[in-house]
Parts: sequence; structure tokens; C-alpha cells
Amino acid sequence: MAQQNLTAATDFPVKKPREGDDNGATNGGGTISSVIPGWFSEISTMWPGEAHSLKVEKILFQGKSDYQDVMVFQSATYGKVLVLDGVIQLTERDECSYQEMITHLPLCSIPNPKKVLVIGGGDGGVLREVARHSSVEHIDICEIDKMVVDVSKEHFPDVAVGYEDPRVTLHIGDGVAFLKAAQEGIYDAVIVDSSDPIGPAQELFEKPFFESVAKALRPGGVMCTQAESIWLHMHIIEGIVENCRQVFKGSVNYAWTTVPTYPSGVIGFMLCSTEGPEVDFKNPINPIDVKENQKKSTIPLKFYNQELALQLIAALKHNI
Repeated sequence: MAQQNLTAATDFPVKKPREGDDNGATNGGGTISSVIPGWFSEISTMWPGEAHSLKVEKILFQGKSDYQDVMVFQSATYGKVLVLDGVIQLTERDECSYQEMITHLPLCSIPNPKKVLVIGGGDGGVLREVARHSSVEHIDICEIDKMVVDVSKEHFPDVAVGYEDPRVTLHIGDGVAFLKAAQEGIYDAVIVDSSDPIGPAQELFEKPFFESVAKALRPGGVMCTQAESIWLHMHIIEGIVENCRQVFKGSVNYAWTTVPTYPSGVIGFMLCSTEGPEVDFKNPINPIDVKENQKKSTIPLKFYNQELALQLIAALKHNI
């Protein structure tokens, strides 16, 4: 059986290289990904000269939505893996370190968040984490690709469990447009679980988008957005920080976490607040009651704690 699975993996269709490319297949976002006997390798112009590979035991799903290629495969060491347009989005083994940090860094920094918006995050992991906060009364999620939602529910039930929470309202559509139409000051927190700033996702890293986020937040409201790797994308991070400092008149911080299957093993977050009640991201004031949370959830926290959050926010405060 193992040999059959390995053979199936080698049959994974590899896109033909564009003219001038000599080392693999390239999609429109500059990512080159392939499977060579039983392995998935992620190669991209976003992280030139390096690649991370996972051994493939079996391909579980392949499809093409209106927006991107979607694949799920069973890996040898990281469980099931979700891949969009050739880029790893999550694995069962290490998704907790991303989902928990992007959610609890902002939500634990303000008292009694009640209304939360998630942009992207179609796998449902951020929803799962937001739902741990008992003060939250309503959660909107705007995801552009319904296939990602459906595939996640089928293949990653422990991640997509967030959709089962009755406080969640799913909106299938463009997050930029959704925010532009949002009522002013309606949200306590906005969490942007975006892909890399290539192609359509580029808008989610630019000043007009951040202005829409700030407008939708109440005074003292918070935003957390994916903000790339300090080892690979410092030039991108500097631009994000500059844009956020121009828009958000409260607090602006950069934090990071470790995710082994992301390029360089590190991914960052921008943490920002609007003018109003002071927000100190380095000193959480809204702790998660771990014991109470475990009574309500079958999936306990695996990564986030306040002490860790303090270290991973403060470490870069003088460097950016």
C-alpha cells in the first residue's frame, strides 16, 4: 500500500515551465512547485535559493476553483497538508502555532471583544481560536474561495470546526470590498489571514486596505495581519510597517511565531490599534481561562501563552 501511495504521488501533475524557466513549473504568482519521486517541494521567487520538501504518502484532493489550484495530501511527518497555488497553507502538525498566535495576540490585548471580522482564513482555524473567547458575540468571516471552505471541512475537521460555532457568519466574497462596505466602528478586532503579497493579495498589504480596516474598527480596536518572514522579507515588512504607522494612531507592533513548514520556519504579524483606549500588545489584559476553555473545547491550546507572546512581540521592537 505504501508503494502504491508513493507512485500516486509521483503522478502529481507538474506545470510546464514558462519560457526562460529551467528548474520547474511556475504559476502566475512566481511560485514553482513540484513533486519528485514521492516528495512535494515548494520553490518560489519569494524565497529564492531554498526549498522545503515534505514526503507525500497520498494525494487526497486536487481541484481548481475560480481563483486557485487547491490540493490536499497526506504527508509522512506533518499529517495532512493544504496547498493553494503550490504554496503550503497549513499542516495538521504545526497549524496551531500560526492560528493561535494570529488570533490571541490581538484578542487578548483588549477587554471583552464582542464583534470580530476575519478576512481570509477559509480553513476555519482562526474561527476556532476566536470562538475560545466567551465575550465574543458575533464573528464575520469573508473568504473569497468557497472551495477552500468546503475542502477544509472535509479534510481538516479539527481546523474547520470553527464553522460550527453559532456566532459565525460566513460571507463568500472579496475581503477588500467587504471592508469598504462595512459600517464605521463596528468591529472590536479585524484579523487578516492572507496569503503572500503577490497578485490579488497585494491589496491586503497596501495603505488603502489598512485605512478600510481602521475605519471599520471602534476606537481602541485592534488589527492583526500576516506580515511575512523577518529572514526573507524585511523589505516587505518595512513597507507594511510604514503604511500601518501612517494609518493606525494607537499602537503599531510586529510579532512573530515559528511554523516549521513555512519558508524560513518563521512568520510575522502586524499588530495595530486605532486611536482611543490604550492598547499594549506586550502586556495582555484579557487572558484565556485555560481550564474553562478546556471544558468547552475538545481541542486545547497547544502553543499560545502570555509569556511566549511577550517575548515574540518585544524581540523586534528596536529593529523595525
